[in-house]
Order: sequence, then C-alpha cells, then structure tokens
Amino acid sequence: MKIGIVGAGNIGGTAARLFVKAGHEVALSNSRGGEGLESVLAGLGAKAKATTIEEAAEFGDVVLLAIPFGKYKTLPEHGFQNKVVIDANNYYPSRDGQFAELDNGQTTSSELISEHLKGARLVKGFNTIWFEHLATEGDTRAPLENRRAIFISGDDTQAKEIVGKLIEEIGFAAVDMGFLHEGGQQQEPGTAVYNKDVTVNEAVELLST
Repeated sequence: MKIGIVGAGNIGGTAARLFVKAGHEVALSNSRGGEGLESVLAGLGAKAKATTIEEAAEFGDVVLLAIPFGKYKTLPEHGFQNKVVIDANNYYPSRDGQFAELDNGQTTSSELISEHLKGARLVKGFNTIWFEHLATEGDTRAPLENRRAIFISGDDTQAKEIVGKLIEEIGFAAVDMGFLHEGGQQQEPGTAVYNKDVTVNEAVELLST
C-alpha cells in the first residue's frame, strides 16, 4: 500500500518507520515542501521519500494527518478526494487557539477537518496513543485480543476496515468507537481512552463501565 504522511513530527515520523517495516511505501511531507526530513528518512530505505503535502496526498491510498489541529485549514481543500484519511490530531486550546464550536460540544475537531477536506473518507485514529508507545508496543506475534488497542471512529465503514487492517499490520489492534461525532468525542484528550495503555480485551471492559 502507498501511504502519504502529512507532518513529520513524533507521530508522523514514528508511523513512517512502522509502515515501512510492514512493507508499505511512504511519502512523508511537511510544511517546508519536504525539506529538512533527512534525519527522519535515514534508515528507511527506498520505500520512503520526502514530498510536498500535495504530493503526499496524491501518492497515498491512505493519508495520515499528523499536524497541529489549529493548522488544518492550511491543507488543500481539494487534494484528498476519495482518499482514506487518518486524522491523528487533537484539539489543545492552549496551542491551537479557541474554537467555540469545539468548546461547547457542537462538533468535533475531526468533523471540522472532514468538512474542510472535500470528499475525504476520514477516520479518527492514532490520536490517543503516545508516540513512544506507538514506537515500542506493537507486537505482530500477539493475538489481536492481547494487543495494545488503537481507537478509531468514522462514518465510512470500509475506510475504518482499511485503517483497522493497517493498524494490525504494525502490531496493534483497532477498537471501533463508532461514528465520527460520537467516537470523536470519546477519543478527545481527557477522555477514558486517551493515552490509555490497554489491550483490546481491557478496552472492551473499560468502555462497558
């Protein structure tokens, strides 16, 4: 699979290494048109390259967004049509500024991004796991029910299945939180699943209480 990554920080860079290790091709981008990514790409080999954001979106069958939420409107509105887009962002008012519609619970950060990226098949995911855990806690040898959970949500069932399979290929297991609005609210910072190191079985128990 071809995977575009927008944002080469902790989550983006870590995900790039995991995806390449799983056999996928990666186009990694940043706000500088791919410049300055040499250290991130070091050791990834021929399956990884630096590109512009537009090129990463065009390249990927799946595109991972890992930029500060407050900058989402800098993304090209029409560059992600029909792409499965993984939204790994979180809303932090101290960093992103205040969004009244998020503060009052009217909508979620993922829904705002989905509205901006016309035609994208958006799945919330990779936002509840610390990047150090993402780098070290995947285990492809473990049964799915015993793997570290990565929570996802979205309105496109097939897109969630694609993301879930990708999560399994890097040694984790997906736990579906439902539709984008309800699931997105449950995945926000400070919720029961945020940054929780739990297996799938433990996640099911956590969510049932």
